[in-house]
Amino acid sequence: MWDFFETVRHRHSIRQYQPDMPVEPEKISAVIEMACAAPSAGGLQAYQIYAIQKPELRQKITNACTDIACLGNAPVVLCFCSHPKRASERFGERGRNLYALQDATIAAAYAQLAAVSVGLGSNWVGDFDEGAVRVALEVPEDCRPIALISMGYPAEIPAQTARRPIREILHSL
Repeated sequence: MWDFFETVRHRHSIRQYQPDMPVEPEKISAVIEMACAAPSAGGLQAYQIYAIQKPELRQKITNACTDIACLGNAPVVLCFCSHPKRASERFGERGRNLYALQDATIAAAYAQLAAVSVGLGSNWVGDFDEGAVRVALEVPEDCRPIALISMGYPAEIPAQTARRPIREILHSL
C-alpha cells in the first residue's frame, strides 16, 4: 500500500476500464468502508450509497449522464446521495442545505482515494439527470443523487492535469 501522499498523487480521472476485469467484492467493500469512515456533520452520515454492478442499471445510469461516455465501461458505479432530512433533524436548514451535501461529497472523495489504494481507478461524474438516476435506482424522495463515481481497473493512465499554483489559492492571514 502507498502512503497517503502517494495515494493522492496517483488519483487520476479514469474514463476507460479493463473490459474483462470485474472488481472483486472485497475491494468494493473496502472502498465503501472507507467512504463510511469519512467525517460527517455530527457523525450523522447524512448520505446513502448505491453500488451499481448490474449491466442494465449501469446502462441506465450512463444514459442519464450528459456525456454518455463519462462512465466509460466501468464495472462498478457508486452513486452518492445526500439525505437532507437526516441532517435537518439535528441542524435545521443549514443541515438540509449544506451539511448533507458535504457529507455525501466527502464520502465520495474518500471512496476515490480508497479505490486508488486497492489498485482501482475512478472518475467523479456530477453532470447527470438527477431525476433519471433517481428513477433508475429507486432513490427515495428524501434523498438526492449528488455524485456518480465510476470504478474499475484502469485501461488508461492519463497525464497529470495542471494545477493552479498554491500562491494563487492560499491566503495566509
